[in-house]
Amino acid sequence: MKNLRVVIITGLSGSGKSTALRALEDIGFFCVDNLPVVLLPKFLDITIQSSPNVDRVAMVMDLREKTFLDKYRRIFQKLREKGFRIEILFLEASDEALLHRFSETRRIHPLAAKGPIMDGIILEKEKLFPLRKMAERIIDTTSINVHQLKDIVQRQFIPAKNFKKMVIGITSFGYRYGLPADADLVFDVRFLPNPYFVENLKNYDGHNSSVKKYVLKNKESKKVLRQILDLLKMLIPLYDKEGKARLNIAVGCTGGKHRSVVMANELSLRLTNMKYIINLNHRDIAKS
Repeated sequence: MKNLRVVIITGLSGSGKSTALRALEDIGFFCVDNLPVVLLPKFLDITIQSSPNVDRVAMVMDLREKTFLDKYRRIFQKLREKGFRIEILFLEASDEALLHRFSETRRIHPLAAKGPIMDGIILEKEKLFPLRKMAERIIDTTSINVHQLKDIVQRQFIPAKNFKKMVIGITSFGYRYGLPADADLVFDVRFLPNPYFVENLKNYDGHNSSVKKYVLKNKESKKVLRQILDLLKMLIPLYDKEGKARLNIAVGCTGGKHRSVVMANELSLRLTNMKYIINLNHRDIAKS
């Protein structure tokens, strides 16, 4: 029981809790979104009994669940008394940043269904202030993007001995939609065989085994992949040595659905043994 690490992700609506949850899932946490707080004790008991190999769990809990505010303090305290390692990660952002995010996504604030969004933001901040005081970790997401938030969360919760400090982001993209703005290194793979022009492959993406086989089957593809890996294995330690926090690698083809996805997947798979945190993203896979 005492070896089970339990991270509760909470905070203000629109502050990035779902991104934080995915970040922990990527480094081995068993994750649950929006679990009712009254079910937490039962969930932990079941996890211990049925999944003894699970030693880290994370879940998002917030006031979307109506009983949360009334019951979280008592439930967290009882679990701690039983020996559970309960850690609270609280995410927040400025009122202006939250308002902008809600306006941009056109989502409804949970406390402002019929009124101004700003009223809901202010009321939520007041209601969650006691929970914020309980939190072991607080992250202000006002001026950071989703990639930066993911990096920050992973750095705080991953055992330092298991991974190196620099985070590597690998993104596949389509040139027709523009270069990723944050790319440090860009590899153009538009010269590789294009599954789009193969009738029985064009409707699949680069995750499909037949598409992967088609892209990698010729000697040029294999040679290019090998040489890109050799280059990265030389450059990555140099970037790390200079103290770079994140290295963003972009791999592009025409539409971002076939060739770039295959190559990005291969790079991610083959770079994992270098002990860096690798975040893989297929930006345009659903657009073509």
